[in-house]
Amino acid sequence: MKPIGYWLNRTDKALTAHMNAMLADFGLTRTAWQVLNVVRDNSEALDANVHTVLAANADAPARAAAIEAVLADGWTTRPAPGRLTLTPSGRDRLAAVEERVATFRELSTTGITPDEYRTAVSVLERMTCNLEAH
Repeated sequence: MKPIGYWLNRTDKALTAHMNAMLADFGLTRTAWQVLNVVRDNSEALDANVHTVLAANADAPARAAAIEAVLADGWTTRPAPGRLTLTPSGRDRLAAVEERVATFRELSTTGITPDEYRTAVSVLERMTCNLEAH
């Protein structure tokens, strides 16, 4: 059996590759989509908030590039310096993206029960907490 680190790395690469391919139709990457989720959940999100929430998902240059991409493509706008909010068009387009993401999630958890999924997430969370505490 391969160790957990092998499967974590391989799973993350598979998730990213598949999501990037699936989101390409919308002009998004996985990281840009994650930026949009942070902005959606915080009506006027600070850039710093986006960076904090997504720190584990991508490095600083990738996060900054994703922020610039969603601004340039009209998904978000800046109501004030250092703040992001979804545009009406961005909000509508994000709803369409969510349909595709639901299909992706269904595909990625095929054959996995909800209890198995919760167990896997719980184990990974505990491992992370164990390591970050030291």
